[in-house]
Amino acid sequence: MPTPKDALKDDSQLRQKTMIADHFTRLSRAPDTGEKCVYTYVPGNLTELLRAFGTLPVLPEINALQSGMRGKSRDFIALAEKTGHSEDVCAYVKSDIGMQAAGNVGPTGERLPKPDLLLLSYTGCFTFLKWFELLREQYQCPTVMLHVPYQGEGAITASMRKYVVDQIKEKLIPALEQVTGRAYDEDLLKEHLARSAKAEDDLVAVLESAKHVPSPIDSWFGGVYYIGPIFTAFRGTQDAVEYYRMLRAEVEERVRLGKGPVTPDGDLERERYRVVVEGPPPWTHFRELWKMFADEGAVVVASTYTKVGGVYDFGFRHDPSRPLETLADYCMGCYTNLNLPTRVDMIARYVREYSADGFLINSVKSCKSFSAGQLMILREVEKRTGRPGGFIESDLVDPRYFSAANVKNRLESYFQMIEQKRTGVGVA
Repeated sequence: MPTPKDALKDDSQLRQKTMIADHFTRLSRAPDTGEKCVYTYVPGNLTELLRAFGTLPVLPEINALQSGMRGKSRDFIALAEKTGHSEDVCAYVKSDIGMQAAGNVGPTGERLPKPDLLLLSYTGCFTFLKWFELLREQYQCPTVMLHVPYQGEGAITASMRKYVVDQIKEKLIPALEQVTGRAYDEDLLKEHLARSAKAEDDLVAVLESAKHVPSPIDSWFGGVYYIGPIFTAFRGTQDAVEYYRMLRAEVEERVRLGKGPVTPDGDLERERYRVVVEGPPPWTHFRELWKMFADEGAVVVASTYTKVGGVYDFGFRHDPSRPLETLADYCMGCYTNLNLPTRVDMIARYVREYSADGFLINSVKSCKSFSAGQLMILREVEKRTGRPGGFIESDLVDPRYFSAANVKNRLESYFQMIEQKRTGVGVA
């Protein structure tokens, strides 16, 4: 993910920037080098397995959010709508389709390769299915769509796990062997999984540092940078291991010094409000919204969006002793594959364990996986925690659905409500 202009210019962010730039350069050269490329998505992605076959992952929704942060998604969306896509279609899809129609130039200014394989390993978002159907029509390449069970009862059962493992064995691995000309190497996969577990340990330490007062990090605005390598193309690599080791050391030093998080204007001088946030951020106005929070002294101490690619802080780690089973669990274990009662439990737990003053929902027009049930979540978390909930609305990468004045007014009213709760009821 891109680095803010005036923030996070520490060694770990510089390393991440180099990692991403090098990856996109490899992608742009793939047609010449012969490296195979697999288009896949963040939730439930099987990066370790892809890397074990020597393929390079390409993540369309990451390209879309990058387009939003670079101010290009508006034109891409308009281009997609001119070809017949509805305003109600996910903005990620339209941004990606428009980007491809405009030349498929990625965030580093280099052209992205065509996919050698389309891999959908998470079906909790129905949009993903339709998105890959469009890409399959365009590229006419091999496609594997795993059917991943929803955690409707709040747990992964042995039969669910076997169902996904069988698909990996019978559909995905043969497809990767066919595309790459390489045989499945389980020992190599185990090496990648072991590196993932190391990186995941350090990421959890970073996220849980927000339990400190003041929090050394912001778990939403800062968190989207922290999750970048592990949720995308780098999980299972030595680069990821070293990045998270470096990041953890930097955050632990901030704790030692009693520093708050970095904001667009530098270190936050005073932490006034601690909040938990549900939902993705609006990438087209990411920096502007971050500054609204920082100006109020508000720090996001936990967020659900940073769990969309894995709920590591509740115990999951990739397990090299059970390679295919752990991949199956990962496919089923991302945040949006959890049922609503489980999500309510998670948010309420964050509010309590991170000493939050309240929680805030950002309801995103384009993302039904997040927005469905959010009003129920708000009511239930308020009831369980006694802390006030807030509600703002925006979109992922469609700037037409972000009203800065409206969002600012709602945030100011919400923080005033927290103040009233403190003085009127004595909630810390």
